[in-house]
Amino acid sequence: MTVELVVDARNRLGEVPVWDVLEQALYWVDIEGRLLQRLTPCTGRVDRWEMPERIACFALRETGGLIVSFASGIAFYDLETGAIDWIARPEADKPGNRFNEGKCDRRGRFWTGSMDDSLKTHSAALYRVDPDLSVERVLTGIGISNSIVWSPDDRYFYFADTLDQVIDRFDFDAEAGAISNRRRIVDLSGTPFGPDGSTVDVEGCLWNAQWDGWRVVRYSPEGEVLRIIELPVQKPTSCMFGGPDLRTLYVTSAIWDLTPEELVRQPHAGGVFAIDVGIEGLPEPRFAG
Repeated sequence: MTVELVVDARNRLGEVPVWDVLEQALYWVDIEGRLLQRLTPCTGRVDRWEMPERIACFALRETGGLIVSFASGIAFYDLETGAIDWIARPEADKPGNRFNEGKCDRRGRFWTGSMDDSLKTHSAALYRVDPDLSVERVLTGIGISNSIVWSPDDRYFYFADTLDQVIDRFDFDAEAGAISNRRRIVDLSGTPFGPDGSTVDVEGCLWNAQWDGWRVVRYSPEGEVLRIIELPVQKPTSCMFGGPDLRTLYVTSAIWDLTPEELVRQPHAGGVFAIDVGIEGLPEPRFAG
């Protein structure tokens, strides 16, 4: 298994890779660096957009541009002009929180979750943004929202609370955009590992990047460990299938609080990596609003 460094980005907190099938390009962010980034693999070109505040996550829009969760709220972002059109700031009354993770479901709804920026309390929540731009809170009592993904058949919704070191599976009602019957499938409490961002493959298995774990893990829908891929960096943050055949697993990573001595041992921390895992992923849905 070859793990290839494709961008030596040196991101303090690289996150949420999104593969654009139409552009054949990979987007991702550096939350702490306030950057949106795009790699075009066929040329190796990397484009960067500086943001006015921390950019936590995003999804592509069917009409062009992005829907974005900045630290303080949810907005549209125009890639050509840099214009920001705010949709909602649902946690304006919680200055200690910021948004963290987000993805679109296959009905074109954007799901995004917040976190306690002090990494201590369960003051955060999960929200659903519908195409009509209405915003609904669907889950509360969260420490750090992560791993927002759906099974290929839309039966299940997966969600991680990194603060608690767990991944839960919900039943998913695709028509209503509702989750129910929460079940714990991965519990990493008592280990150094934090379940971070995830994606799913065509076989319905969950791929999870594990903070402080030096690894990406493939789980069955029941939480059984099927495969572990070791990485040359301590803090992988998320993963996404891309490439012309959606068989390349891209993994983002972070420098975060690594010491100079630790960086000597992992000089490519904060980079983006590519792995041919021999399994096909799924195209990422776009926001319908």
